[in-house]
Amino acid sequence: MKMVLNKYYRKKTATPVWLLVAILVQIFVFTGDTVYSANRIKVVILGDSLTAGYGLKKQDAFPFKLAAALKSSGRSVQVINAGVSGDTSAGGRSRLSWALTDNPQLVIIELGANDGLRGLDPSETKANLNAVLNDLKKRKIKVLLTGMLAPPNLGKEYSREFGQIFPELAKTHAVAFYKFFLEGVANYSHLNQTDGIHPNPAGVDEIVRRILPIVKSLIDTVDHRESNHN
Repeated sequence: MKMVLNKYYRKKTATPVWLLVAILVQIFVFTGDTVYSANRIKVVILGDSLTAGYGLKKQDAFPFKLAAALKSSGRSVQVINAGVSGDTSAGGRSRLSWALTDNPQLVIIELGANDGLRGLDPSETKANLNAVLNDLKKRKIKVLLTGMLAPPNLGKEYSREFGQIFPELAKTHAVAFYKFFLEGVANYSHLNQTDGIHPNPAGVDEIVRRILPIVKSLIDTVDHRESNHN
């Protein structure tokens, strides 16, 4: 900053005050943003419409509200929305590398809802999520796996097999586990949009409130000095 000022003084030009102030502000903002970015933790949310924010304004979507809650708790984070409406576990698996281009230190996985709605073979869902978890493990990225339930109309056997996927994978890979992403929201009409599937802003607030403690605990285990992994 001193070098910039000296340059203007040496020329002895009649630089307008407003222009000098603008230059100083730009330097300050750029430097401040660079320092902040280097120290904050990046969190990617790999999901479907439930995290993409289907039917919601950007500021009402789960990633935005989670970021706000984490910031309010004093944690320096960047939450990246890698949710794609309609995505299945296979879709999440196929775009994992793309989702990790920002080199996050934590990935929250919210996939499987569309697998269940379509009645896909639970073994395929499990294989896809297992591949995602193996990849994240190789990259040494922390994980929060969130569970999902199948619609009851698919039968008890399917629901049981589908529901077991998530806790079994969390145990196998020794990752943090949140048993049901829509806990406290599913089947409550006042917390969902008119389709009865996607949370409304109040529903998102409830999801954030419930999942926030485990997300904070994971973030607190990340060493700020760690370099990001590819």
